[in-house]
Amino acid sequence: MTLESTGVLPDSIYDSLRRGIVDQSHAPGSMITESLVASLFGVARPTARLAIERLVGEGLLRRESHRAARVPELDRADITDIFDNRAVIETEAAAALARLGSVPLPAVRAHDALLRDVETHAPFAASDTAFHRFLVEGQPSPRLVRLHSLLMSEVELCIGQIQVDHLREPETVAREHQAILDAIVARQPAEAARLTREHIHSSRDALLAHWDARHLKGPNG
Repeated sequence: MTLESTGVLPDSIYDSLRRGIVDQSHAPGSMITESLVASLFGVARPTARLAIERLVGEGLLRRESHRAARVPELDRADITDIFDNRAVIETEAAAALARLGSVPLPAVRAHDALLRDVETHAPFAASDTAFHRFLVEGQPSPRLVRLHSLLMSEVELCIGQIQVDHLREPETVAREHQAILDAIVARQPAEAARLTREHIHSSRDALLAHWDARHLKGPNG
């Protein structure tokens, strides 16, 4: 029996590539080819292609016609658009949960995982992303969930960059999450929405400031 015949390896390739993209081991703009993946993991090119196409479908890789897949390079307009649309969806989700006074258990578990990440100084992007995904999935509208899912891969890219470049303190992120949860439990829809919006915009603004510092330097910068 070969490794590829187990059916486990394609998923492990996908998982490894995904982690590398989010934590920027595969830097924005880098090319991810079938031959590269096949060589890295010791698999046939069709197996490598499956993992790459799955990531393309999720938006974690982009492929132009007749070109190799690349890790997306998000510009200032991309970052603004991603976070502003995310805010529209997630503020409504938080308000809907607050009207019910109900916090989804998976979101609580993701928050607990984030607190452990803070305590152990572990990477926090996965826990942060999961918290927001589970809040939206726990509110009653399936259409809102579908809209949110369209953004989440690009959101995860952004959160990964925030983590790698230390743009926000994980302790601050955890405190803001807790405040959102408290407002939901207290049945305060307007407050839950406000806190969610401010939380998302704080991350957006930190990432935009970082982008500006890297790309908008003056002639003597």
